[in-house]
Amino acid sequence: MIHARRGWPTVATISAAISATIVVTGIAAAWAVHAANAAHATTQPGAAPSSNAVSGDLAASIKRGAYLAKMADCAGCHTATPTTDANGNLTKPPAFAGSLPMNSPFGTIYSSNITPDPRYGIGAYTYEQFAHALRDGVARDGSHLYPAMPFPSFSKINESDMRDLYAYFMHGVTPVATPAHQTRLPFPFNQRWALGIWAWMFSPNHPYQADAKHDVHWNRGAYLVQSLGHCGACHTPRGPAYEELGYTGSSPLYLTGGTNDHWFAPDLRSTSPSGLGRIPIADVAAFLKQGHGGGLVTFGSMVQVVEDSTQYVDEQDLDDIATYLKSLPPSDSASTYAPNSLGAAQSEDALRTGHVDRPGSGLYLSACARCHQANGQGVEGKYPALAGNPAVLGSDTQSLIRLLIEGGRSPATESEPLPRKMPSFSDQLTDKEMARVLTFVRTTWGNSSAPVTARDVSRVRSALHH
Repeated sequence: MIHARRGWPTVATISAAISATIVVTGIAAAWAVHAANAAHATTQPGAAPSSNAVSGDLAASIKRGAYLAKMADCAGCHTATPTTDANGNLTKPPAFAGSLPMNSPFGTIYSSNITPDPRYGIGAYTYEQFAHALRDGVARDGSHLYPAMPFPSFSKINESDMRDLYAYFMHGVTPVATPAHQTRLPFPFNQRWALGIWAWMFSPNHPYQADAKHDVHWNRGAYLVQSLGHCGACHTPRGPAYEELGYTGSSPLYLTGGTNDHWFAPDLRSTSPSGLGRIPIADVAAFLKQGHGGGLVTFGSMVQVVEDSTQYVDEQDLDDIATYLKSLPPSDSASTYAPNSLGAAQSEDALRTGHVDRPGSGLYLSACARCHQANGQGVEGKYPALAGNPAVLGSDTQSLIRLLIEGGRSPATESEPLPRKMPSFSDQLTDKEMARVLTFVRTTWGNSSAPVTARDVSRVRSALHH
Protein backbone atom coordinates (compact mmCIF):
# COMPACT_ATOMS: atom_id res chain seq x y z
CA MET A 1 0.00 0.00 0.00
CA ILE A 2 2.73 2.51 0.83
CA HIS A 3 5.66 1.03 -1.16
CA ALA A 4 12.84 -10.70 6.08
CA ARG A 5 14.16 -9.87 2.46
CA ARG A 6 11.92 -12.21 0.57
CA GLY A 7 12.28 -11.04 -3.03
CA TRP A 8 10.84 -12.73 -6.10
CA PRO A 9 11.53 -16.42 -6.62
CA THR A 10 14.43 -17.00 -8.98
CA VAL A 11 13.98 -18.55 -12.42
CA ALA A 12 15.90 -21.63 -11.32
CA THR A 13 13.73 -22.01 -8.21
CA ILE A 14 10.49 -21.70 -10.16
CA SER A 15 11.74 -24.10 -12.85
CA ALA A 16 12.63 -26.65 -10.22
CA ALA A 17 9.27 -26.17 -8.55
CA ILE A 18 7.46 -26.79 -11.83
CA SER A 19 9.44 -29.97 -12.42
CA ALA A 20 8.79 -31.14 -8.88
CA THR A 21 5.09 -30.39 -9.26
CA ILE A 22 4.87 -32.57 -12.34
CA VAL A 23 6.70 -35.46 -10.70
CA VAL A 24 4.81 -35.35 -7.41
CA THR A 25 1.27 -34.96 -8.69
CA GLY A 26 1.43 -36.95 -11.89
CA ILE A 27 0.43 -35.14 -15.03
CA ALA A 28 -2.43 -37.41 -15.94
CA ALA A 29 -4.09 -37.54 -12.53
CA ALA A 30 -3.80 -33.83 -11.83
CA TRP A 31 -5.01 -32.88 -15.26
CA ALA A 32 -7.98 -35.22 -15.07
CA VAL A 33 -9.13 -33.77 -11.75
CA HIS A 34 -8.64 -30.17 -12.89
CA ALA A 35 -10.41 -30.80 -16.20
CA ALA A 36 -13.36 -32.36 -14.42
CA ASN A 37 -13.63 -29.39 -12.05
CA ALA A 38 -13.33 -26.93 -14.92
CA ALA A 39 -16.02 -28.72 -16.92
CA HIS A 40 -18.33 -28.61 -13.92
CA ALA A 41 -17.63 -24.89 -13.42
CA THR A 42 -18.56 -24.05 -17.00
CA THR A 43 -21.78 -26.08 -17.08
CA GLN A 44 -23.43 -25.05 -13.86
CA PRO A 45 -27.25 -25.20 -13.85
CA GLY A 46 -28.77 -21.81 -14.56
CA ALA A 47 -25.77 -20.42 -16.47
CA ALA A 48 -27.20 -18.10 -19.12
CA PRO A 49 -25.87 -17.56 -22.66
CA SER A 50 -24.18 -14.29 -23.49
CA SER A 51 -27.29 -12.64 -24.86
CA ASN A 52 -29.07 -12.99 -21.52
CA ALA A 53 -26.13 -12.76 -19.11
CA VAL A 54 -27.02 -9.47 -17.48
CA SER A 55 -28.62 -8.92 -14.11
CA GLY A 56 -31.76 -6.80 -14.10
CA ASP A 57 -31.80 -3.65 -16.16
CA LEU A 58 -28.91 -3.59 -18.62
CA ALA A 59 -28.01 0.07 -18.06
CA ALA A 60 -27.91 -0.39 -14.30
CA SER A 61 -25.85 -3.55 -14.68
CA ILE A 62 -23.36 -1.77 -16.94
CA LYS A 63 -23.04 1.05 -14.39
CA ARG A 64 -22.39 -1.39 -11.56
CA GLY A 65 -19.92 -3.27 -13.72
CA ALA A 66 -18.02 -0.07 -14.51
CA TYR A 67 -17.63 0.57 -10.78
CA LEU A 68 -16.47 -2.99 -10.16
CA ALA A 69 -13.95 -2.73 -13.01
CA LYS A 70 -12.53 0.37 -11.32
CA MET A 71 -12.38 -1.51 -8.04
CA ALA A 72 -10.51 -4.37 -9.73
CA ASP A 73 -8.18 -1.89 -11.51
CA CYS A 74 -8.68 -3.70 -14.83
CA ALA A 75 -7.47 -0.68 -16.80
CA GLY A 76 -4.26 -0.54 -14.78
CA CYS A 77 -2.98 -3.76 -16.34
CA HIS A 78 -4.95 -3.96 -19.58
CA THR A 79 -4.15 -0.47 -20.90
CA ALA A 80 -0.73 0.25 -22.38
CA THR A 81 1.47 3.10 -21.20
CA PRO A 82 1.00 6.48 -22.96
CA THR A 83 3.67 7.36 -25.51
CA THR A 84 5.31 10.67 -26.41
CA ASP A 85 6.43 11.56 -29.93
CA ALA A 86 9.46 13.60 -30.96
CA ASN A 87 7.49 16.83 -30.52
CA GLY A 88 6.47 15.98 -26.99
CA ASN A 89 2.86 15.18 -27.88
CA LEU A 90 1.30 12.61 -25.57
CA THR A 91 -0.73 9.78 -27.09
CA LYS A 92 -2.98 7.76 -24.83
CA PRO A 93 -3.59 4.19 -25.95
CA PRO A 94 -7.17 2.85 -26.06
CA ALA A 95 -8.52 1.57 -22.77
CA PHE A 96 -8.46 -2.17 -22.12
CA ALA A 97 -6.67 -2.97 -25.41
CA GLY A 98 -3.81 -4.68 -23.60
CA SER A 99 -0.08 -4.78 -24.50
CA LEU A 100 1.13 -3.46 -21.15
CA PRO A 101 4.44 -5.23 -20.38
CA MET A 102 4.72 -6.69 -16.88
CA ASN A 103 8.07 -7.82 -15.57
CA SER A 104 8.29 -11.22 -13.92
CA PRO A 105 11.15 -13.49 -12.81
CA PHE A 106 10.59 -15.66 -15.88
CA GLY A 107 10.23 -12.98 -18.57
CA THR A 108 7.94 -10.21 -19.77
CA ILE A 109 4.22 -10.90 -19.79
CA TYR A 110 1.95 -8.71 -21.92
CA SER A 111 -1.63 -8.03 -20.91
CA SER A 112 -4.41 -9.07 -23.29
CA ASN A 113 -7.05 -7.11 -25.16
CA ILE A 114 -10.24 -7.31 -23.06
CA THR A 115 -12.40 -5.01 -25.17
CA PRO A 116 -15.52 -6.57 -26.78
CA ASP A 117 -13.86 -6.88 -30.18
CA PRO A 118 -14.87 -10.38 -31.38
CA ARG A 119 -11.53 -11.15 -33.06
CA TYR A 120 -8.81 -9.60 -30.92
CA GLY A 121 -10.69 -9.09 -27.67
CA ILE A 122 -13.31 -10.97 -25.67
CA GLY A 123 -16.37 -10.08 -27.72
CA ALA A 124 -17.01 -13.72 -28.65
CA TYR A 125 -16.97 -14.88 -25.01
CA THR A 126 -20.17 -16.26 -23.53
CA TYR A 127 -20.85 -15.40 -19.92
CA GLU A 128 -19.67 -18.85 -18.87
CA GLN A 129 -16.37 -18.42 -20.71
CA PHE A 130 -15.90 -14.96 -19.24
CA ALA A 131 -16.47 -16.25 -15.69
CA HIS A 132 -14.23 -19.26 -16.36
CA ALA A 133 -11.38 -16.94 -17.40
CA LEU A 134 -11.73 -14.70 -14.34
CA ARG A 135 -12.26 -17.44 -11.77
CA ASP A 136 -10.14 -20.27 -13.17
CA GLY A 137 -7.60 -18.56 -15.41
CA VAL A 138 -8.70 -20.36 -18.59
CA ALA A 139 -9.24 -18.47 -21.86
CA ARG A 140 -11.98 -19.19 -24.41
CA ASP A 141 -9.62 -21.34 -26.48
CA GLY A 142 -8.76 -23.47 -23.45
CA SER A 143 -5.29 -22.00 -22.88
CA HIS A 144 -4.29 -21.27 -19.30
CA LEU A 145 -3.47 -17.74 -18.15
CA TYR A 146 -0.32 -16.84 -16.27
CA PRO A 147 -0.91 -15.92 -12.61
CA ALA A 148 0.08 -12.34 -13.43
CA MET A 149 -3.68 -12.31 -14.02
CA PRO A 150 -4.96 -12.51 -10.42
CA PHE A 151 -7.57 -15.21 -11.07
CA PRO A 152 -6.90 -16.82 -7.66
CA SER A 153 -8.38 -13.66 -6.13
CA PHE A 154 -11.07 -13.23 -8.78
CA SER A 155 -12.28 -16.77 -8.03
CA LYS A 156 -13.98 -15.19 -5.01
CA ILE A 157 -16.11 -12.75 -7.04
CA ASN A 158 -19.79 -13.46 -6.43
CA GLU A 159 -22.25 -14.29 -9.20
CA SER A 160 -24.03 -10.93 -9.22
CA ASP A 161 -20.80 -8.94 -9.53
CA MET A 162 -19.47 -11.29 -12.20
CA ARG A 163 -22.55 -10.75 -14.34
CA ASP A 164 -22.32 -6.98 -13.92
CA LEU A 165 -18.70 -7.09 -15.01
CA TYR A 166 -19.69 -9.10 -18.06
CA ALA A 167 -22.42 -6.58 -18.94
CA TYR A 168 -19.94 -3.73 -18.67
CA PHE A 169 -17.20 -5.29 -20.78
CA MET A 170 -19.62 -6.47 -23.46
CA HIS A 171 -21.81 -3.35 -23.65
CA GLY A 172 -19.99 -0.48 -21.92
CA VAL A 173 -16.46 -0.72 -23.37
CA THR A 174 -15.44 0.43 -26.84
CA PRO A 175 -14.16 -2.47 -28.98
CA VAL A 176 -10.58 -2.14 -30.22
CA ALA A 177 -9.72 -4.24 -33.28
CA THR A 178 -6.02 -4.42 -32.51
CA PRO A 179 -4.12 -7.51 -31.37
CA ALA A 180 -2.21 -7.22 -28.11
CA HIS A 181 1.48 -8.07 -27.99
CA GLN A 182 2.01 -11.79 -27.62
CA THR A 183 3.72 -13.17 -24.51
CA ARG A 184 6.65 -15.35 -25.50
CA LEU A 185 8.41 -16.85 -22.52
CA PRO A 186 11.34 -19.27 -22.72
CA PHE A 187 11.02 -22.97 -21.95
CA PRO A 188 9.71 -24.31 -19.59
CA PHE A 189 7.56 -21.27 -18.80
CA ASN A 190 5.93 -21.33 -22.22
CA GLN A 191 4.28 -24.67 -21.38
CA ARG A 192 0.87 -23.35 -20.45
CA TRP A 193 -0.61 -26.79 -19.79
CA ALA A 194 1.49 -26.86 -16.60
CA LEU A 195 -0.43 -23.82 -15.40
CA GLY A 196 -3.52 -26.01 -15.15
CA ILE A 197 -1.72 -28.12 -12.56
CA TRP A 198 -0.53 -24.95 -10.82
CA ALA A 199 -4.10 -23.64 -10.59
CA TRP A 200 -5.38 -27.00 -9.31
CA MET A 201 -2.76 -27.03 -6.57
CA PHE A 202 -2.74 -23.41 -5.44
CA SER A 203 -5.76 -21.40 -6.56
CA PRO A 204 -8.99 -21.10 -4.52
CA ASN A 205 -12.03 -22.31 -6.45
CA HIS A 206 -15.09 -20.88 -4.70
CA PRO A 207 -16.67 -17.44 -4.20
CA TYR A 208 -16.21 -15.52 -0.97
CA GLN A 209 -18.16 -16.92 1.96
CA ALA A 210 -19.39 -14.41 4.55
CA ASP A 211 -18.12 -14.88 8.10
CA ALA A 212 -21.05 -14.94 10.50
CA LYS A 213 -18.80 -13.84 13.36
CA HIS A 214 -18.44 -10.39 11.80
CA ASP A 215 -20.87 -7.66 10.71
CA VAL A 216 -21.84 -6.64 7.19
CA HIS A 217 -19.18 -3.93 6.92
CA TRP A 218 -16.34 -6.25 7.93
CA ASN A 219 -17.57 -8.85 5.44
CA ARG A 220 -17.88 -6.24 2.69
CA GLY A 221 -14.30 -5.14 3.32
CA ALA A 222 -13.04 -8.72 3.41
CA TYR A 223 -14.83 -9.50 0.14
CA LEU A 224 -13.39 -6.47 -1.66
CA VAL A 225 -9.83 -7.02 -0.38
CA GLN A 226 -9.78 -10.74 -1.10
CA SER A 227 -11.56 -10.67 -4.48
CA LEU A 228 -11.88 -7.58 -6.68
CA GLY A 229 -9.15 -5.62 -4.91
CA HIS A 230 -6.75 -8.61 -5.19
CA CYS A 231 -4.55 -6.90 -2.60
CA GLY A 232 -2.73 -10.14 -1.86
CA ALA A 233 -1.33 -10.28 -5.40
CA CYS A 234 1.22 -7.65 -4.34
CA HIS A 235 1.06 -7.56 -0.54
CA THR A 236 1.33 -11.30 0.19
CA PRO A 237 4.69 -13.09 -0.14
CA ARG A 238 4.94 -15.82 -2.75
CA GLY A 239 6.33 -19.32 -2.54
CA PRO A 240 8.83 -21.11 -4.81
CA ALA A 241 6.13 -21.85 -7.42
CA TYR A 242 5.05 -18.17 -7.43
CA GLU A 243 1.94 -19.00 -5.41
CA GLU A 244 0.60 -16.54 -2.86
CA LEU A 245 1.27 -17.84 0.64
CA GLY A 246 -2.28 -17.25 1.80
CA TYR A 247 -5.55 -15.93 0.40
CA THR A 248 -7.44 -15.07 3.59
CA GLY A 249 -6.74 -13.71 7.05
CA SER A 250 -6.59 -17.28 8.35
CA SER A 251 -3.10 -17.52 6.87
CA PRO A 252 -0.44 -15.84 9.06
CA LEU A 253 1.42 -14.68 5.93
CA TYR A 254 -1.56 -13.11 4.17
CA LEU A 255 -0.88 -9.41 3.44
CA THR A 256 2.40 -9.39 5.39
CA GLY A 257 4.25 -7.81 2.45
CA GLY A 258 5.64 -8.89 -0.89
CA THR A 259 8.23 -7.85 -3.46
CA ASN A 260 7.22 -6.95 -7.01
CA ASP A 261 9.64 -5.56 -9.60
CA HIS A 262 11.97 -4.22 -6.89
CA TRP A 263 9.17 -2.50 -4.98
CA PHE A 264 8.25 -3.85 -1.57
CA ALA A 265 4.50 -3.75 -1.00
CA PRO A 266 4.33 -3.48 2.80
CA ASP A 267 2.43 -5.22 5.56
CA LEU A 268 -1.30 -4.37 5.53
CA ARG A 269 -2.18 -6.10 8.79
CA SER A 270 -2.52 -4.44 12.20
CA THR A 271 1.23 -4.75 12.72
CA SER A 272 2.91 -1.88 14.54
CA PRO A 273 4.94 0.05 13.57
CA SER A 274 5.66 -1.55 10.17
CA GLY A 275 1.99 -2.18 9.25
CA LEU A 276 -1.33 -0.44 9.80
CA GLY A 277 -1.40 -0.87 13.57
CA ARG A 278 -0.92 2.83 14.37
CA ILE A 279 -2.91 4.18 11.42
CA PRO A 280 -6.57 5.08 12.14
CA ILE A 281 -9.29 3.69 9.87
CA ALA A 282 -10.12 7.18 8.55
CA ASP A 283 -6.48 7.75 7.53
CA VAL A 284 -6.28 4.39 5.75
CA ALA A 285 -9.43 5.29 3.80
CA ALA A 286 -8.07 8.77 2.97
CA PHE A 287 -4.80 7.23 1.82
CA LEU A 288 -6.67 5.04 -0.65
CA LYS A 289 -8.87 7.92 -1.82
CA GLN A 290 -6.25 10.65 -2.23
CA GLY A 291 -2.88 8.95 -1.92
CA HIS A 292 -2.39 10.90 1.33
CA GLY A 293 -3.50 9.99 4.83
CA GLY A 294 -2.14 10.36 8.34
CA GLY A 295 1.15 11.80 7.11
CA LEU A 296 1.64 8.93 4.66
CA VAL A 297 1.95 9.34 0.90
CA THR A 298 1.77 6.56 -1.66
CA PHE A 299 4.63 5.94 -4.06
CA GLY A 300 5.94 3.40 -6.53
CA SER A 301 3.51 1.00 -8.15
CA MET A 302 0.75 2.01 -5.72
CA VAL A 303 0.56 5.47 -7.33
CA GLN A 304 -1.14 4.06 -10.41
CA VAL A 305 -3.51 1.97 -8.26
CA VAL A 306 -4.74 5.15 -6.57
CA GLU A 307 -4.98 7.04 -9.87
CA ASP A 308 -6.78 4.29 -11.80
CA SER A 309 -8.74 2.57 -9.07
CA THR A 310 -9.08 3.47 -5.41
CA GLN A 311 -9.78 7.20 -5.83
CA TYR A 312 -13.06 6.18 -7.49
CA VAL A 313 -14.16 3.79 -4.73
CA ASP A 314 -17.14 4.83 -2.57
CA GLU A 315 -16.38 6.22 0.89
CA GLN A 316 -18.28 3.41 2.63
CA ASP A 317 -16.41 0.75 0.70
CA LEU A 318 -13.10 2.39 1.61
CA ASP A 319 -14.08 2.45 5.28
CA ASP A 320 -15.08 -1.21 5.07
CA ILE A 321 -11.74 -2.10 3.46
CA ALA A 322 -9.84 -0.24 6.18
CA THR A 323 -11.95 -1.89 8.88
CA TYR A 324 -11.13 -5.34 7.56
CA LEU A 325 -7.40 -4.66 7.18
CA LYS A 326 -7.16 -3.21 10.66
CA SER A 327 -8.83 -6.34 12.06
CA LEU A 328 -6.14 -8.72 10.79
CA PRO A 329 -3.82 -9.94 13.58
CA PRO A 330 -0.36 -8.34 13.55
CA SER A 331 2.61 -10.11 12.05
CA ASP A 332 6.03 -10.23 13.68
CA SER A 333 8.02 -6.98 13.52
CA ALA A 334 11.55 -6.34 14.69
CA SER A 335 11.11 -2.57 14.39
CA THR A 336 9.83 -0.20 17.07
CA TYR A 337 8.67 3.40 17.23
CA ALA A 338 8.93 5.36 20.49
CA PRO A 339 8.19 9.04 19.71
CA ASN A 340 8.10 10.03 23.38
CA SER A 341 11.42 8.47 24.31
CA LEU A 342 14.42 10.49 25.52
CA GLY A 343 16.38 9.45 22.45
CA ALA A 344 13.67 10.76 20.15
CA ALA A 345 13.61 14.13 21.93
CA GLN A 346 17.41 14.41 21.83
CA SER A 347 17.67 13.57 18.14
CA GLU A 348 14.92 16.03 17.24
CA ASP A 349 16.57 18.79 19.24
CA ALA A 350 19.97 18.09 17.70
CA LEU A 351 18.52 18.21 14.17
CA ARG A 352 16.70 21.46 14.91
CA THR A 353 19.90 23.14 16.13
CA GLY A 354 22.18 21.50 13.60
CA HIS A 355 24.42 19.97 16.28
CA VAL A 356 24.41 16.44 14.91
CA ASP A 357 27.46 14.32 14.24
CA ARG A 358 25.81 10.94 13.61
CA PRO A 359 26.58 9.35 10.21
CA GLY A 360 23.94 10.43 7.70
CA SER A 361 22.70 13.43 9.71
CA GLY A 362 24.44 16.01 7.55
CA LEU A 363 23.15 14.37 4.40
CA TYR A 364 19.64 14.42 5.79
CA LEU A 365 19.78 18.09 6.75
CA SER A 366 21.16 19.13 3.36
CA ALA A 367 19.13 16.86 1.07
CA CYS A 368 15.96 15.78 2.89
CA ALA A 369 14.94 18.17 5.67
CA ARG A 370 13.59 20.84 3.35
CA CYS A 371 10.62 18.63 2.52
CA HIS A 372 10.49 16.07 5.33
CA GLN A 373 11.42 18.61 8.04
CA ALA A 374 14.06 18.38 10.75
CA ASN A 375 11.54 16.68 13.05
CA GLY A 376 10.72 14.05 10.45
CA GLN A 377 7.03 15.02 10.38
CA GLY A 378 6.87 16.11 6.74
CA VAL A 379 4.20 18.53 5.53
CA GLU A 380 0.59 17.38 5.59
CA GLY A 381 -0.85 17.02 2.10
CA LYS A 382 2.55 17.51 0.48
CA TYR A 383 5.45 15.48 1.84
CA PRO A 384 5.25 12.31 3.95
CA ALA A 385 6.35 12.00 7.54
CA LEU A 386 9.36 9.76 8.06
CA ALA A 387 8.96 9.47 11.82
CA GLY A 388 6.85 6.38 12.52
CA ASN A 389 6.19 5.76 8.82
CA PRO A 390 5.48 2.03 8.28
CA ALA A 391 7.31 2.06 4.95
CA VAL A 392 10.41 3.47 6.67
CA LEU A 393 10.27 0.89 9.45
CA GLY A 394 9.63 -2.21 7.36
CA SER A 395 12.08 -5.09 7.30
CA ASP A 396 12.56 -4.81 3.54
CA THR A 397 14.28 -1.62 2.36
CA GLN A 398 14.06 -2.04 -1.43
CA SER A 399 11.42 0.65 -1.86
CA LEU A 400 13.37 3.18 0.22
CA ILE A 401 16.50 2.53 -1.79
CA ARG A 402 14.67 2.65 -5.11
CA LEU A 403 13.09 5.99 -4.21
CA LEU A 404 16.50 7.51 -3.55
CA ILE A 405 17.87 6.11 -6.80
CA GLU A 406 14.97 6.92 -9.11
CA GLY A 407 12.91 9.51 -7.26
CA GLY A 408 9.14 9.33 -7.31
CA ARG A 409 5.86 11.17 -7.27
CA SER A 410 2.58 11.19 -5.44
CA PRO A 411 -0.64 10.38 -7.35
CA ALA A 412 -2.70 12.85 -9.33
CA THR A 413 -6.31 12.56 -8.16
CA GLU A 414 -9.52 14.43 -8.83
CA SER A 415 -9.38 15.89 -5.33
CA GLU A 416 -6.62 17.67 -3.47
CA PRO A 417 -3.76 17.51 -2.72
CA LEU A 418 -1.75 18.28 -5.83
CA PRO A 419 0.87 15.70 -6.87
CA ARG A 420 4.44 16.27 -5.71
CA LYS A 421 7.72 14.93 -7.02
CA MET A 422 10.75 13.57 -5.21
CA PRO A 423 14.03 14.03 -7.11
CA SER A 424 16.45 11.25 -7.94
CA PHE A 425 19.68 11.17 -5.94
CA SER A 426 21.33 8.56 -8.13
CA ASP A 427 24.05 10.91 -9.35
CA GLN A 428 24.40 12.92 -6.13
CA LEU A 429 24.82 10.16 -3.55
CA THR A 430 27.08 7.12 -3.52
CA ASP A 431 25.90 3.73 -2.33
CA LYS A 432 27.57 4.34 1.02
CA GLU A 433 25.96 7.77 1.42
CA MET A 434 22.51 6.39 0.57
CA ALA A 435 23.00 3.66 3.14
CA ARG A 436 24.02 6.20 5.78
CA VAL A 437 21.10 8.56 5.26
CA LEU A 438 18.56 5.72 5.16
CA THR A 439 20.03 4.21 8.31
CA PHE A 440 19.80 7.63 9.94
CA VAL A 441 16.14 7.97 8.99
CA ARG A 442 15.37 4.46 10.30
CA THR A 443 16.99 5.19 13.69
CA THR A 444 15.93 8.79 14.46
CA TRP A 445 12.84 10.49 16.03
CA GLY A 446 12.04 7.28 17.91
CA ASN A 447 12.37 5.07 14.85
CA SER A 448 14.29 1.87 15.51
CA SER A 449 14.89 -0.49 12.62
CA ALA A 450 17.80 -2.43 11.11
CA PRO A 451 20.50 -0.43 9.31
CA VAL A 452 20.85 -0.25 5.54
CA THR A 453 24.20 -1.29 4.09
CA ALA A 454 26.05 -0.11 1.00
CA ARG A 455 25.71 -3.66 -0.31
CA ASP A 456 21.92 -3.37 -0.03
CA VAL A 457 21.98 -0.21 -2.12
CA SER A 458 24.40 -1.67 -4.67
CA ARG A 459 22.21 -4.73 -5.11
CA VAL A 460 19.09 -2.66 -5.87
CA ARG A 461 20.98 -0.25 -8.11
CA SER A 462 22.40 -3.14 -10.14
CA ALA A 463 19.00 -4.78 -10.47
CA LEU A 464 17.38 -1.57 -11.70
CA HIS A 465 20.10 -0.96 -14.28
CA HIS A 466 20.22 -4.58 -15.44
